Amino acid sequence: MYAKCFKRLIDFVLALVGIVVLSPLLVILIVLGTIFMGGNPFFTQARPGYHERVFKLVKFRTMDNRKDASGQLLPDEVRLNKYGRFLRSTSLDELPELFNILVGHMAIIGPRPLLVQYLPLYNEEQRHRHDVRPGLTGYAQAHGRNSVSWEDKFAMDVWYTRNVSFALDIQIIIDTVNTVLKKEGISSETSATMEAFTGTPEGVTSQWKAPF
Repeated sequence: MYAKCFKRLIDFVLALVGIVVLSPLLVILIVLGTIFMGGNPFFTQARPGYHERVFKLVKFRTMDNRKDASGQLLPDEVRLNKYGRFLRSTSLDELPELFNILVGHMAIIGPRPLLVQYLPLYNEEQRHRHDVRPGLTGYAQAHGRNSVSWEDKFAMDVWYTRNVSFALDIQIIIDTVNTVLKKEGISSETSATMEAFTGTPEGVTSQWKAPF
């Protein structure tokens, strides 16, 4: 009942209130982003959402557009400047997604929307992460973020889709706040952000254990 009826209503109300209350901060971040990113402060990208329907996700940019002599973008760790690192460590880069939530592309809680090119790489189990709307934050973001393997992250996502409840969403919000305050899991062990997903090799499984 909660997942089908009340979750969307709660998401809409919270997103609307969040936009109104945080509007001064949003304006400040737009101005700062324009300065530190040398232009457009927003990052938009096509992402798959509920039932793999593609939508345009909007965030604050955390990487500038610096290029090498041949015109190719420099590596992520170079373009992720100090201002961008600050946005990521505080998760302020995610605030524009409140508008995605408002129009129904996303939810407050759910699996994070990933890249469209990952869709053909998911196995049948992993594909179930799209059985609910993607979220501003989710169980995987509150329990490892970018420091856990793709397989563990997807296992958490699918587990969430099968156990959606109001109590679980509240717990994820609390855990997310703790994770952000501790600045945990911002990067993987070998990348400034997260390595690209290239598919799960045969025989490789998640080591994550569901809490219940």
